[in-house]
Amino acid sequence: MEFLSDVLHRASQKNNHIVLPEGFDARIIKAASILRKKEICRVTVLGSKDEISNMMSDEKIDLDDITIIDPQSSPNLDKYISEYYELRKHKGISKKEAENIVSNPLFFGAMMVRNNEADGSVAGSNNTTGDVIRSALHCVGIAEDVSIVSGAFLMIVPGWDRMIIFADSAVVPDPDAEELSSIAISSAKTYKKLTDTEPIVAMLSFSTYGSSKHELVDKVVEATQLTKSKAPSLKIDGELQVDTAVIPEIAKKKAPDSVVAGNANILIFPDLNAGNIGYKLVQRFAKAEAVGPVVQGLKKPINDLSRGCSTDDIVHTAAITSLLAD
Repeated sequence: MEFLSDVLHRASQKNNHIVLPEGFDARIIKAASILRKKEICRVTVLGSKDEISNMMSDEKIDLDDITIIDPQSSPNLDKYISEYYELRKHKGISKKEAENIVSNPLFFGAMMVRNNEADGSVAGSNNTTGDVIRSALHCVGIAEDVSIVSGAFLMIVPGWDRMIIFADSAVVPDPDAEELSSIAISSAKTYKKLTDTEPIVAMLSFSTYGSSKHELVDKVVEATQLTKSKAPSLKIDGELQVDTAVIPEIAKKKAPDSVVAGNANILIFPDLNAGNIGYKLVQRFAKAEAVGPVVQGLKKPINDLSRGCSTDDIVHTAAITSLLAD
């Protein structure tokens, strides 16, 4: 857990402002209290002030220094509705539809991030991943240098000396070579921001350096070359089998001249089948801590929670979101 402790410490130094849209959930309120008491970040909780106050009393929670905003009565609501309508009117939405959408705390929180009134948002304790990502895409948008939003898991494996990113393990079912390259670049940026150490990217396949011939391998090779051309300073190699990517002894035999093989801290899977199965295998069999998914490729950070999340999960995700904010 040294990585998570470091994340909490570094987030406290940035003191960014995170909005939590699901204020009707006791886990959110408890997490907000912890975030403030430990001075990890500044916090705004969205929801009915009366409902939140009653919950605080029932749970014996002190929310000193936490801002509570009810979107329905916020002075910014009309501004956000107008702005959202202008953003989405080309999709055929009406002004009334924009009002209904932005009145939803999930979208109101995303509009706060868009307008620099919060540095990031964390939601998903009661909303689906699809809804969280939709609010992010509609209100914040995709970063200019990437082509797709993706999801990374931060894998903390017992006995390993480094946190490893697995991507995409959550969002994109079957990325093409261009999308795979974009996922690699986004993951490298995530790793750098969260660890302040150099990202080392392995593009995974069932083949190493042409040991097998198949169109699935060709996609990984193409994605690797695209990434090298777009990010020439990034340490990246592929195609590599996973043991070659992370085990130095095997790397010496299969890819002795590679600076990535044996040292990778970012594993880019060729599709969501492999990525999702891979992280869950390591999580269950190696008893690894899987933190995430961290949503990548947005202009500003909006992160998703599992609906089964714990209070600690919310605290950690808020800290990670704070570190990802510029």
